[in-house]
Amino acid sequence: MFVRAYLRASTDDQDATRARTDLERFASERGLTIAATYVETASGASLARPALFRLLGDAQAGDVLLVEQVDRLSRLAAEDWERLKVEMAARHIRVVALDLPTSWTMASTEADPFTVRMFDAINAMLLDMLAAVARKDYDDRRRRQAQGQAKAKAAGLYRGRAEDVKRNAGITAMLRSGASWTSIQDLTGCSRATVSKLAKRLREAQMAG
Repeated sequence: MFVRAYLRASTDDQDATRARTDLERFASERGLTIAATYVETASGASLARPALFRLLGDAQAGDVLLVEQVDRLSRLAAEDWERLKVEMAARHIRVVALDLPTSWTMASTEADPFTVRMFDAINAMLLDMLAAVARKDYDDRRRRQAQGQAKAKAAGLYRGRAEDVKRNAGITAMLRSGASWTSIQDLTGCSRATVSKLAKRLREAQMAG
């Protein structure tokens, strides 16, 4: 059984690797070793997650996809969540989340086929429920943020997030040198959206110059 850990943060100012120790401890307590760890900074509300799909591409039938919480895997809308489930089911991956104790049986090498089948059915239902809760939480927070920003703008107080000028200058320099977007993400820990934004800015500056 291969255990593949998935670690995700939504923004650059969050630590995507924060839960690594907890996942390693969980695996070790069950006599398992994490064979590969996939880390990325991307929104859980989007399917545009290269590291997650690299994990799915590497996975074999029976592998465990280990996450700290279900919302690390999905804050997706219902339609996108169904697409992700189809991808995981096609590869016969077992999803194990630390916040879903019923899924822990799927990480056991001693579970008999009947137990695995029963808990697989239970977990499918609970994963759907937790994924729906995670999406609702995401939508609620977005709505509250939009309301707060609208109120602050009306009062002339909203100025948005300050740009990390030093980091962005370094990323721009790497883009000029021909570095790949993936290598820039690995070196700086920034999101792909940030690299895309700076690449667009660089192209516009070069065209204007």
